[in-house]
Amino acid sequence: MLSIRLLSLLLLLPLPAWSTEIGSTPLDLTTHLSGYIVLFVFLLAYILVILEEKLKLQKSKPVLVAAGLIWAIIALVYKEHGLSDMAKHALEQNFLEYTELFFFLLVAMTYISAMIERGVFSALHYQLVSRNFSYRQIFWITGILAFCISPIADNLTTALIMCTVVLTIGAAKPQFITIACVNIVVAANAGGAFSPFGDITTLMVWQKDVLEFSTFFKLFIPAVLNCTIPAAIMHFYLPVGEPSLPDEVNAYIKPGGLMIVVLFLATIATSIFFHQFLHLPPAIGMLMGLGYLKMFGHYLRIKFRRKMASFDTIPGSESSGSAFDVFSHIAKSEWDTLFFFYGIILSVGGIGFMGYLSVASEFMYGELGATSANILVGIVSAVIDNIPVMFAVLSMYPDMSEAQWLLVTLTAGTGGSLLSIGSAAGVALMGQAKGYYTFSSHLKWLPAIALGYAASVYSHLLINS
Repeated sequence: MLSIRLLSLLLLLPLPAWSTEIGSTPLDLTTHLSGYIVLFVFLLAYILVILEEKLKLQKSKPVLVAAGLIWAIIALVYKEHGLSDMAKHALEQNFLEYTELFFFLLVAMTYISAMIERGVFSALHYQLVSRNFSYRQIFWITGILAFCISPIADNLTTALIMCTVVLTIGAAKPQFITIACVNIVVAANAGGAFSPFGDITTLMVWQKDVLEFSTFFKLFIPAVLNCTIPAAIMHFYLPVGEPSLPDEVNAYIKPGGLMIVVLFLATIATSIFFHQFLHLPPAIGMLMGLGYLKMFGHYLRIKFRRKMASFDTIPGSESSGSAFDVFSHIAKSEWDTLFFFYGIILSVGGIGFMGYLSVASEFMYGELGATSANILVGIVSAVIDNIPVMFAVLSMYPDMSEAQWLLVTLTAGTGGSLLSIGSAAGVALMGQAKGYYTFSSHLKWLPAIALGYAASVYSHLLINS
């Protein structure tokens, strides 16, 4: 109790006079003791996330604690200066950003779980294996699909879908799963970088009216180089041979499986329509799409009950007609990942509210210059989530040309591929492919990914400048 009281007194030390007199702008806590404590808490939490595999500690736990401590410290300091409402408003804004991301991801994960249960990915698995594709061919097929689907959907959803395929195909070859997951993350992030709908950062830039819709497609060639170069290097480290066809995998899709795929595409289209034409958050369209699935699930349950009542079952296909329960698929979502995003967004939001992100942006664009700063944004995005980094850049709104705005869009979207924790796709796959795809397994391919990153930046400057 004595230690807690001493800490409280230290946090309430007077701030610089110019900060306390400002009632409409946040306090500058970058040189205050509370700011240093917050940085230490965040750094400690991130170290525990990196050591998740060794400590057997779920990554969401340390960042959940860190987020609570960071905003408690902020609230304590602001309360002392009579600015509690300002801190509350800032927290609500950060929580709203997380809420939109949470429901978007929850719906996407629910659809993926439903497609798994209906046997959609097992059928895809069967098609790939039955065609006698080798591990190396499947590696390139999944990578190309990830690159092509992510601009339409988003890099996170695409990565989750492709990872499911890889997990079923490479069950006998853990080495293949590890390398294929790295390739999927890089390809999905690269594909999302040249489309306004492929990544949250591109959505932010487009919604801010910084770049026109068609302008993003100038990044296509740099995005191709970004994922192709690392894939070409990883190709030689893949296991040879062809995956075997397990007895339990077949080409049969349960009733309603293909319709769920159609509804998922319709959900994505609804999300895009809500954002592009109605100027509403994409999560609203995704939640409407969840309604599509729930309505169709009701139809499947009625159909199943009538089938059971008439005892009209097909021998050997009883499981294919099993009842469909949407809530069971919601429960199967990767909750550790969802709570990890909460901790990260709230923690980084708190650090930004204290003034650190603004100071970093001012230094980068004021001292280093636009090109160096934009390249550095991608590197920073590998450690800190690219969403708050891009938000800081847009808040500063430096005076840059179209080519420089395209550059920061490219680097923020693909820089997260350098580390597994740098992008939503990487974090999600760490949860989905637990034991196969980890922070350390991704780190081994950092030189190859960095080479692709450098090539994409150079090609952009060469073509679009």
